[in-house]
Amino acid sequence: MKQTRRKFSAEFKAKVALAAIKEQETMSELAKRFEINPVMISRWKAEFISNMAAAFKSGNEESTDENDTEKLYAQIGQLKVENDYLKKSLKKVGL
Repeated sequence: MKQTRRKFSAEFKAKVALAAIKEQETMSELAKRFEINPVMISRWKAEFISNMAAAFKSGNEESTDENDTEKLYAQIGQLKVENDYLKKSLKKVGL
């Protein structure tokens, strides 16, 4: 029988990473307690530290990105229409 990989939730990974950051226990103690490999704990800890700034971003920044994307799509559509019009005009002139 083939063993499948275990999948961990984001909450579990955050809990383990936070315990590793606190450094109240060694990696091997954490590995025994959570029944996972110490290498995984180190990876999750590094990922947690690198993404910590995301917790302090405001939701307003995300909506600004969506607005920018919508404006860019509208501009692309307008340029496509103008480009098609110019192509038809050039064909009529014979160029």
